[in-house]
Amino acid sequence: MGLDLLIRNATVVDGSGAPRYRADVGVQNGRIAELGRIRAGAQRTIDADGLILAPGFIDGHTHMDAQVAWDPIGSCSCWHGVTSVIMGNCGFALAPCKPQDREWFARCLEAVEDIPTEAMMAGIDWTWETFPDYLGNVERLPKGLNYGMYLGHSALRMYVMGERALDERATPGDLQRMHGLVQEALRAGAMGFSSSIATTHVTPSGSPVASRIADWTEIEHLVGAMAELNAGIFQIGPDISGGEAHQACLDRLRQLAVDSGRPVMFGTLSTRQGIDPLPWQSQVGAIDATVAAGGRMFGQTTTRPIIAIFSLKSYLPFDVLPAWQAVRSLPLEAQQQRFGDPEVRQQLVAAEANMKPRDNVLQGGGAATTDPRKPDYSNLYALRGVDLNDPTVEELARVSGKHPAEVMLDLMQENEDQLFVQLLVNESMDDVRGMLKHPRTLATFSDSGAHVCQEMGSSLQTHMLSYWVRDKQAFTLEEAIRMLTFDNASAWELPNRGLIRTGYAADLVLFDEAQVKPKLPTVEQDLPGGARRLVQKAEGIAATIVNGRIAIENGEATGDAPGQVLKGPLAS
Repeated sequence: MGLDLLIRNATVVDGSGAPRYRADVGVQNGRIAELGRIRAGAQRTIDADGLILAPGFIDGHTHMDAQVAWDPIGSCSCWHGVTSVIMGNCGFALAPCKPQDREWFARCLEAVEDIPTEAMMAGIDWTWETFPDYLGNVERLPKGLNYGMYLGHSALRMYVMGERALDERATPGDLQRMHGLVQEALRAGAMGFSSSIATTHVTPSGSPVASRIADWTEIEHLVGAMAELNAGIFQIGPDISGGEAHQACLDRLRQLAVDSGRPVMFGTLSTRQGIDPLPWQSQVGAIDATVAAGGRMFGQTTTRPIIAIFSLKSYLPFDVLPAWQAVRSLPLEAQQQRFGDPEVRQQLVAAEANMKPRDNVLQGGGAATTDPRKPDYSNLYALRGVDLNDPTVEELARVSGKHPAEVMLDLMQENEDQLFVQLLVNESMDDVRGMLKHPRTLATFSDSGAHVCQEMGSSLQTHMLSYWVRDKQAFTLEEAIRMLTFDNASAWELPNRGLIRTGYAADLVLFDEAQVKPKLPTVEQDLPGGARRLVQKAEGIAATIVNGRIAIENGEATGDAPGQVLKGPLAS
């Protein structure tokens, strides 16, 4: 019997970190069946001469819980070689959820993750209530990616406690019920349990999300529910509002990891925001100390700065100002015409002086766009490419002799697609390099599916390959592929993924190492109901193969939906 797919003459970088080699790869029934010089025929043969064949990339920090309902290809991750994602991070999830709370859940996701409520209500066939129901729903949906999911703390709290979840501590009865639901989710296939105590995570009214009301006793109790079954990963958005709070959070997490025996994950970040921010070196030091004490702990880090994106078609820093609001309410072409009117332009530039002054309160991508402070123009870049060498608005203003706001008006008048990028955290690429080099951090944290018109992290994999491997030569290709594949598969305990080995799932990406890179993002209105989002594709990827079937070929979806639900070890 012939093979389903044969990839000939590939340069294989197998995910282990070992040196590359030339080989054919044969696929049968969704798995890698043969490696070497293959003589058997196949239903489809790809000549991969001159191309790299790697395991499909794995992204463990996404928020695609809603998007999976209406987007079968899994964009934008699918365009960057990603074949598997984990969603439900930071306690935000769509299950468990009572029918009367659906719109409230959607509005909370919009407040924190910039996923439009209208898109969710229009795009989701919301038929579930429990976590097992939701998992079963995702299992039935057509999927171009593999999806694993956490049980989210905020969702769990709201389900059990109702409105009390937003301002009260859990009672013993609440804890007992949540304990049982955590174990129910693990048995259904949850990857683990996620939570957040991050001060940037707020409800539509600006109050803390439900997980932030929980005390450490509650968190320890729920992680303990996983420990009783010896299964499940705990992921948390830490409190990074200031160095003292951050260190206290890490101390509690170290004890939790040691006492429970469950793996603990959180984002490692470098920032100048907040009160005496904790250096990244102290954060990875806390991870090392936890491991030395007998716990398991991983940091998650990006491959570049976390940013806020501004544009004429989405958010601008000045949208909070009445003078700007009058113009911004007009159609796009009319806005550009008003930008060219000398009197209007003068009013717009003068209004900038009325913006809130900058302070040291930590702002995530959401607040930076919806409640912005007066721009730091030395940290606001006019995007021309994806190589992180763009000019700042301050530099352009100095050369032109104009006010920075007027420089932005000029650029937007000339180009309706002009983007501006503000660095929020991980501002220093040297810091990013240091975090990526640490052996206990994971190259992930795209936030794909969230902040859909505020930031763009979905391209972290192609950015890793183009910027850190090809341009900076900070990592070999073999090292980078291992970080994007096997390291993540190991951390999330995904069996038979993350390596090119016979018997492993045929999740593969085929690309040109000299050409692979992200494209510039664009603002599109392609969400349900016509809501806007940032879209970013990639160059240099010939094919993305999921469970042995080609999902993306030369940047275009094939219409095949071979994705599966990734389940934890207790799933029946």
